[in-house]
Amino acid sequence: MLEALLQLGLFTAKAIILATLILLLIAGILALLSKGNLKLAGKIQIKNLNKKYQEIRQTLLEEILPKKEFKKYLKEQDQMEKKQKNLDKKNIYVLYFYGDAKGSTVPSLSKEITAVLSVAKPKDEVVICIESGGGMAHAYGLAAAQLTRIRQQEIPLTVIVDKVAASGGYLMASVANKILAAPFAIIGSIGVIVQLPNFHRLLQDKHIDFEQITAGNYKRTLTLFGHNTKEGREKLQQEVENIHQIFKNSIQQYRRHLDIAKVSTGEHWVGIQALELNLVDELKTSDDYLLACSKEANVFKITYQAKKSFVEKLFSNLGLYMKRNTLLEDSPIVPM
Repeated sequence: MLEALLQLGLFTAKAIILATLILLLIAGILALLSKGNLKLAGKIQIKNLNKKYQEIRQTLLEEILPKKEFKKYLKEQDQMEKKQKNLDKKNIYVLYFYGDAKGSTVPSLSKEITAVLSVAKPKDEVVICIESGGGMAHAYGLAAAQLTRIRQQEIPLTVIVDKVAASGGYLMASVANKILAAPFAIIGSIGVIVQLPNFHRLLQDKHIDFEQITAGNYKRTLTLFGHNTKEGREKLQQEVENIHQIFKNSIQQYRRHLDIAKVSTGEHWVGIQALELNLVDELKTSDDYLLACSKEANVFKITYQAKKSFVEKLFSNLGLYMKRNTLLEDSPIVPM
């Protein structure tokens, strides 16, 4: 009996391994077939935040108020909604930008802004909640240019910073007509940095030669493996200074009242200090601002949702399956 159970267990284990290998093989083949193709198109998703706030309010009042009062509230609310349908209220379009060092979410931001600009009017407003510590100059330069499209259409633009908008993140925020920040949000860091290790002496110790051939005196200023020259360092310093100056000029273009020399030292400040330095215009969280706006305007959250390819879905589901099994097998507490 025991031997039969062992044989059954071995057979089951082999079957699972074989099935996993087949899935991986299929996934590999599909990945090779789809290599070089563009990602599948996504879609714009819209969420009415007015309805969200109303649902939350009703849920609480249903528990707090006596039944008669709650019914009275619902009736009054229904009458109010009918009246407001005839009012020509402005629309507020809310976008969220979570930026990494590479600015990988800029393409999604671009699509969201394109969608908004196709329907927004000058009486409306665009609110962008930014959370980013900055990153590559060219990526965040493009991100700021996307926000500039809104200003060029003369649509009011408000940026809200709940946690951090530093370096390239602040470059984006500076485009706005108005910047709001939470009291302890990190703001500023108007500076440029380039840093890289150099392994030249290590290679010399190991008697390894590194050859680098370039055309153009400054095709490569500093290198990871070769000998860095004084001229190369000076040239890179000049390039960094140039980018910093462009950075400052871009911010000054929209925030003329800002003492750019005082705030462009690379330092960062919390929201309370940033208000004193005119880096932001008001201390307020996105929750406070949007909730207040919902009483007088239609507030819509706009997001671009990219579709996953079959291969991405397969690996995503496989990873989730393995994670769940690991939790069930290894965790002393059964997950709920």
